[in-house]
Amino acid sequence: MKYPKLRELKHAVIALIKGPYTSKFPFEPHVPAPGFRGKPVPDTKECIACGACANVCPARAIEIVDRLETNPPQREVIWHYDLCIYCGQCERLCTTEKGVKLSAEFDLATMDRSTLWSKIEKELVICEDCGAIVGAREHLQWLAKKLGPLSSGNINLTYAEQQELNVSHDIKSGLKNADIQRSDLYRVLCPKCRHLVLVFNQTGKQP
Repeated sequence: MKYPKLRELKHAVIALIKGPYTSKFPFEPHVPAPGFRGKPVPDTKECIACGACANVCPARAIEIVDRLETNPPQREVIWHYDLCIYCGQCERLCTTEKGVKLSAEFDLATMDRSTLWSKIEKELVICEDCGAIVGAREHLQWLAKKLGPLSSGNINLTYAEQQELNVSHDIKSGLKNADIQRSDLYRVLCPKCRHLVLVFNQTGKQP
């Protein structure tokens, strides 16, 4: 039993000389160690509202809300910090790798849980025929930049890129399946409506 006692005495002497090992939080701010996983902070500029973070969040603390009634339609990405477990999956699997970062902030105690959230809003691109959601505009623009010249094979990406350059685009709306024309290949459509247009383009018959 002699050696454990000597070890404890050694630690006691070191603590007397260097001071206590523990911090004085909450009386003094605590500085977390490097790599500490704290509050996720979304970046309004880098987030493209693709929804990948919400898909991988094990605590379902990230909510995607699509508001089609607004003009233009908007997608809201909401982080609920009262549900977050600070696992870091949203940061690790972010599509742009910059859309959300875990900060060193950890003291989020409050008496009102409704204040524990952050939100980012992005414009949605809607199918010109059926009104279904194609995706967030910044997501399509990011894909167009990532693919480069290969994006020319997808009119939705081409249109999103033109919108970023402020190139005008004549939008037709209200067409039904029975009125499909070849020119509809160059409209912004959801996968279902584009399938109908491609069938017409290949067969010459209305689906």
